[in-house]
Amino acid sequence: MGIVLASYIALSIITFIFYAVDKSAARKSAQRISERTLHLASLLGGWPGAIIAQKTLRHKTKKQPFRIVFWITTIVNISVTVLLVSHHCRFSE
Repeated sequence: MGIVLASYIALSIITFIFYAVDKSAARKSAQRISERTLHLASLLGGWPGAIIAQKTLRHKTKKQPFRIVFWITTIVNISVTVLLVSHHCRFSE
């Protein structure tokens, strides 16, 4: 269970950095991080960091299509994680 928590923390930090870099690039009209990359980071477990970045940086909060896909990736990640952890716990007994 510790590895799951550590993974979420590490991926959340990376995802937060992605959002911060993208926000900075948007302000400077520089090369942006693709929405696909942001969604993939969330799907892999960085969604807590994405939520914190969205709130604190006020980034990607108004673009509705992005938000819909973001919440889908979050739900898929949570569902798969719960399924894998419960499956692991069941067979560890």
